[in-house]
Amino acid sequence: MPADLTPAPARPRGRPARPEHEAHEAAVEAATWLLLHEGYAAATMEAVAKRAGLAKKTLYRLAANREELVALVVRSWTDAFRPAMAADVRSAAELQPALAAILRQVAERVLSADAVGLFRLLSTDFPAKPDLLEVYQRNGIERGRAMLADWLRRQCAKGLLKVEEPELVCDLLLSMVIAEPLRQMALGLTPPVPAWDPGPRIEQALRLLAGEACKWSPRP
Repeated sequence: MPADLTPAPARPRGRPARPEHEAHEAAVEAATWLLLHEGYAAATMEAVAKRAGLAKKTLYRLAANREELVALVVRSWTDAFRPAMAADVRSAAELQPALAAILRQVAERVLSADAVGLFRLLSTDFPAKPDLLEVYQRNGIERGRAMLADWLRRQCAKGLLKVEEPELVCDLLLSMVIAEPLRQMALGLTPPVPAWDPGPRIEQALRLLAGEACKWSPRP
């Protein structure tokens, strides 16, 4: 057969395989967009796969159902806390700056436009709300608190810090830095991060924790 008539090699069928981290990122972005712009009912596995440009079998490898897709979204936020929490603290003087960096990382994710939008969605009524709340609580609030409590324990083990109840301290810190701004953002009274700067609130929360921003007056 003449060279110019040699059949071309057959093209592989289906979408080309994408690296796992790219597929994960595409799925998270697509699921987030659908949840915030079209609602929970529209964020089906088929719709997410189509918007993400993924084969359905690839998406099902990442998440078995819609609830697991939402878990991927929320876990991607708490995964972003890891770099700041992994930073090594070598002295007591480094504690407050390190904790401020961690709280800023938390605020930048939890008070972002996407996170506020999902919180706003959870404030409405829809059929699958209880399941979605459980996913949000487990992969977001509880996971983030556990990560921060573990960081506090590590500093205590080094002798750099003394914390009697790490989980309670975490709840108080996150409430001071996150809770009220999140409420105002969900109501549209305050813009999300980065338009709103969490720095001054973080600074005052840490000064209060250190006994600098508020002290009891001695009795006469």
